[in-house]
Amino acid sequence: MKRAIRIGAIVVGILIVILLALPFLVDVNAFRPKLESELSTALGRQVKVGNLSLSIFSGSVSADDISIADDPAFSKNPFVTAKSLKVGVEIMPLIFSKTLHVTGITLEEPQITLLRGANGTWNFSSIGGSASPAAPQAPKTGESSSKALSVDKLNIDNGRLFVGTANSAEKPQAYDKVKLEVTNFSPTAQFPFTLSAALPGGGDLSLKGKCGPINAGNAGATPFDASMAIRKLDLAASGFVEASSGIQGLADFDGVINSNGQQAKTSGTLKADKLKLAEKGAPSKRTVEVEYSVDHNLKSDTGTLTRGDVSIGKAVAHLTGAYQTQGQTTTVNMKLNGSDMPVNDLEAVLPAVGVVLPSGSQLQGGSLSADLAIAGPTDKLIITGPIRLSNSKLAGFDLGSKLSAISALSGRQTEGKDTTIQNFSTTVRVAPEGTQANAINLTIPALGVVTGAGTVSPSGALNFKMNANLSGGSAGGVMQMAGLGGQGGVPFAIEGTTADPKVVPDVKGMAGSAVQQAISGKLGGTKTANPASSLGGMFGKKKH
Repeated sequence: MKRAIRIGAIVVGILIVILLALPFLVDVNAFRPKLESELSTALGRQVKVGNLSLSIFSGSVSADDISIADDPAFSKNPFVTAKSLKVGVEIMPLIFSKTLHVTGITLEEPQITLLRGANGTWNFSSIGGSASPAAPQAPKTGESSSKALSVDKLNIDNGRLFVGTANSAEKPQAYDKVKLEVTNFSPTAQFPFTLSAALPGGGDLSLKGKCGPINAGNAGATPFDASMAIRKLDLAASGFVEASSGIQGLADFDGVINSNGQQAKTSGTLKADKLKLAEKGAPSKRTVEVEYSVDHNLKSDTGTLTRGDVSIGKAVAHLTGAYQTQGQTTTVNMKLNGSDMPVNDLEAVLPAVGVVLPSGSQLQGGSLSADLAIAGPTDKLIITGPIRLSNSKLAGFDLGSKLSAISALSGRQTEGKDTTIQNFSTTVRVAPEGTQANAINLTIPALGVVTGAGTVSPSGALNFKMNANLSGGSAGGVMQMAGLGGQGGVPFAIEGTTADPKVVPDVKGMAGSAVQQAISGKLGGTKTANPASSLGGMFGKKKH
């Protein structure tokens, strides 16, 4: 018994010595040319692998570093670099038959650079293509490179991903803590994967789905199906939108992406907080939710937004249309339609689209309808169409006091600190050079009907020419006493800024109206020494 134990101990000791000695007896570096060759052939890029070492206990071969060349049309710098490469291998075939069977590949702390060309293609599109890398060695086993490269697991741990534009002075966006897990990888079959990363400016991304088989001629056209979740995406810092567009905010996203390599379909829900859509705008105080569906042509880099339901509380608008990307510019041609949307839900997001109300005021109650066309590059959009506001109130702003002289002519008293709006309609054109409002029609019960047109500059300066058609039983007589008659209305101007509008009398317009009526004989012999001066005094100021 003791002898058997002794023999067993000796055998175990010999096995331990053999296991410890095997890494020194097997020169794994002899397999480096084969490994580099098979990887280079499979990827269509020159692959360089550093010094290899064998670990019997873990069944792996490790390399000091690795680099994969980029497509020379994009960059002379490496596409991938990594300080550590670990390749899982089957030990017995390696020792006894000198055969390399790869079971897993792990890149530790790699840096990967993804570049997009002016024609919309990416630098990874040529991976696996037919173009041969510099001086690759052909496989000697007779097996295809795709079969040789098939592995059980392919991982990237703690990677860093740079995404940018080829030949651009702009700094690429950096994604940290990139983790990729692929199982049953084969270029000729579909394989599952999971991807996670920390986003530029904060937030995180997770992607889970299936990919493959890899398109040998264009890796960017490889089919895949995946679900995506994004949390706390900084729209401005992430690079997801053009910086020049002025769009800002924090967004959460949940959706799916399906691609057959030629056409991609995506749908999901986007929720944005502190959203700002105009360069001069201010962050929204309310969450904006968008449920969307998009069909995208990968080859032409064009797409159609088939569904874009924009919800702000109970207010819902529908955005649909097409877009096209050329180089770094995206051009859109879309329609936004919203009918009878509650003003109370919309009011908090007006600053986000650059709408500035008079200081200390806010819209309350009523409904808003809009039918707008949105066209042009995303950083120079032109928005046109009619807008209608009904049965609302501008609280904290008394338009009647601004038009005190006109209110006096109407024979009615002002409302105090608020302005009741029975109806407001206009046709707008919003562009980088400013906003135009035409065919303005504003009905204020305490005053009458105000019509006109004008502009708002990018800085918020107002330049409006208006006309007040007064209501009230004594309006006609008072206006006749002022030398204006009862039918022409009272002309005035709105100047100042959107935050602090100034109403001034159009003295020239008043005088012209009086002269015209005098010539036509409508003054009926009434003596009016200077009607323009009279009304100018009622406004408290004169415009020269």
